[in-house]
Amino acid sequence: MKADRGRKYRAYPTSAQDEILTGWGHDVRALWNLALEHRMMVGRKHDGTWVWSAEQCLLLTEVRKDPDDAVNWLSRLPAQAGQQVLRHLDRAFVNMANPDHPAGPPVFKRRGTAMSISFPGQSVRLRKLNRHWAEVRIPKLGWVRFRLSRSLGGAVRNCVLVRDGLGWHVAFGVHTGAVDAPPNGKPGCGVDFGVAVSAYVSTENKPRLMRPTLTPGEQRRLRGLQQRKSRQLKHAKKHNGGRYSKRLRKTITQIAALTSRQARRRLDFTHKLTTDLAKNHGFVGIEDLRVTSMTATARGTVTRTGARVKQKAGLNRAILDNMPGERRRQLEYKTRQYGSELRPVPPGGTSQSCPSCGERDPQSRVGCGREFACVHCGFTGHADKTASIEIEARARRTGGTVTKSTRRPRKEPSRHRTPVGRRTREPAAGSLTAASGATAADPVAGPSIRVHLQADNSGFRASEG
Repeated sequence: MKADRGRKYRAYPTSAQDEILTGWGHDVRALWNLALEHRMMVGRKHDGTWVWSAEQCLLLTEVRKDPDDAVNWLSRLPAQAGQQVLRHLDRAFVNMANPDHPAGPPVFKRRGTAMSISFPGQSVRLRKLNRHWAEVRIPKLGWVRFRLSRSLGGAVRNCVLVRDGLGWHVAFGVHTGAVDAPPNGKPGCGVDFGVAVSAYVSTENKPRLMRPTLTPGEQRRLRGLQQRKSRQLKHAKKHNGGRYSKRLRKTITQIAALTSRQARRRLDFTHKLTTDLAKNHGFVGIEDLRVTSMTATARGTVTRTGARVKQKAGLNRAILDNMPGERRRQLEYKTRQYGSELRPVPPGGTSQSCPSCGERDPQSRVGCGREFACVHCGFTGHADKTASIEIEARARRTGGTVTKSTRRPRKEPSRHRTPVGRRTREPAAGSLTAASGATAADPVAGPSIRVHLQADNSGFRASEG
């Protein structure tokens, strides 16, 4: 049984549990980087095939049993969590090789505020304390309390402990056995997502506006914290050899708390908007936008510099603040859940087409104002309203089939495509045991190579022996 629903709750670990979880989070990041470098090293040195989790799990077991404390630091991490890291890396490689998947090569993870620790469903236990509280039992940690804000509604298939700028959360993948709802028979609509107007629905007379995600005071505080971080970074590079001080880490934590609160407010509006659209309409027509191209930088190149770079950067932030990609992702599963249908349509000229006479003319939309005035029939109205009506009309004509889609097709993967990241020298003494000549089919062919890992305060270093 696979998980078909997700549940996320606010977790409240004790101070001792928080310290252990933070250490695990750094261990998970280090294991990901080591496993990725190991796969790249084996692929470069031999026939180009990758090592998969089945082989690396055996190496992980050997590392955990090593008597040297400088090598077996991975034994602090539960074995199930380490195995989940390797399985996630498998999924990253599979997605990279799939030409229909937008994911690129897996990359190395840098140290930051956010961290996550995954467990399979059979390794955790849950118990309900009362109406509002419950606990989850984590291997080698014990019971962790979390706020039971909604019922699980199914069998737990996986568990992830996540930390952001505001604290820890626990997320469960749940199998509920739910199926797609039958068509609800309600009238459809078209929605125009924008920047000045967050969303305008064709069946409504007023736009839906998202409130500012930060208050004026929070914006001033965020600006001051970012300026302080810049000064502290300059001091660290000049006097500390790039080593972060405690005050700099405190500043980074405060910035993460503000930006996490901003992201939650943004996501709250998005969930309410998409749920309302999916529940109350038979189909939802949206523009098939190329968000990556829309938010590309205007910096240009060394030989040909860009123009109005700061203005374009501000526009990019405003576009991404409205989350057009996340809105589409949520509508894709919510429309199936509520018996509706998502119909993406080509976005070209939606704000220049007249809903009265059907003529498309750029002169009908002069400048960047919110007014639309048709030069053929004299119709006037709100530009985003007319765009949403045109989107609905196109959605009715296409029936959900995107003709002349503007979404950029993914290039065919190269035979020599490799994950990107920092290029490091091949290990010279250390902690994973690889096999010279090992492949995914034959991990133990050829003479063995032992890679030893030594952990220190700055991270880890690898060597061959």
